Amino acid sequence: MLDLHRLRLLRELHGRGTVHAAAAALGYSPSTVSQQLSVLEREAGTALLERSGRRVRLTPAGHALLRHAVRLLEGVEEAEAELAALAAGRTAGLVRVASVQSAFLRIVAPAIAALAESHPDVRVEAVEAEAEQAIPALQLHAYDVVVGEEYAGQPRPVADGLRRERLLRERINVLLPHTPGRAPALADLAERRWSACQPGTGQHAMHLRVCRELGGFEPDTRYLSDDFAICVAMVRDAGAATLLPDLVLGHGAGTGDLRVVPIDDARVGREVFSLTRAGRTPAVEAVAAALHSAAEAMPPPRGPAPPA
Repeated sequence: MLDLHRLRLLRELHGRGTVHAAAAALGYSPSTVSQQLSVLEREAGTALLERSGRRVRLTPAGHALLRHAVRLLEGVEEAEAELAALAAGRTAGLVRVASVQSAFLRIVAPAIAALAESHPDVRVEAVEAEAEQAIPALQLHAYDVVVGEEYAGQPRPVADGLRRERLLRERINVLLPHTPGRAPALADLAERRWSACQPGTGQHAMHLRVCRELGGFEPDTRYLSDDFAICVAMVRDAGAATLLPDLVLGHGAGTGDLRVVPIDDARVGREVFSLTRAGRTPAVEAVAAALHSAAEAMPPPRGPAPPA
């Protein structure tokens, strides 16, 4: 008889690549994980793992068992959530949410507040995380919902078994120190210093692409932070320019004394989306609905609407 606990170890090992990484994620020692996987191989009656340098790969039998393990574990999670809901007489359960910063402030936080009233037995745990890290963790069941971002021209593929839903689409704006006169074109900002998010993030890739393709220059990127409040501070205090979505400007970012120039170009924009596993529990459904409601309740941006 195959043990569900050991099947969970197999799933974690496949997703994280090493015994040490799987052990750290689950709070076990590497030796414990190795021992349990050896027991699983004896239960399966065949080799499930093979070493490749410092990493461990699944054999064909290991991959076959993994496919069944994923379905079994998801079924158990759904059953536990449904039983908990029935026992409570209402929708109940734990939902773990990971969200990018700006959506956390404007969408996730209001959704959690609404859920406290409409679904008091749904416990929501939320963390700030970039989509690049959160989406793989969603596939490993570390999170149940990811609120992420996708910039125009930089599509994120959706893996099998995941369900993506648009929450909103917004425009991108150039944020500058306040100056009188006409709004500058991007090409006019070639000599300005710039603030952006860290390399490897969607915002940083968008920042480079917009400056190069729309502005025709290589940006002098001097200030890097994944905290948009720091990007704003560098505009105010260091005279930099930065590219920010509507969500950031709409959350009291302290930009009233700065100049906001919307980029009204179909090649520039940002979509905020929710991502879940396909088999959603009632509690996850409730959270997904609350996220949609929070996004729909947001006031529209000032000025021209973002391109569809």
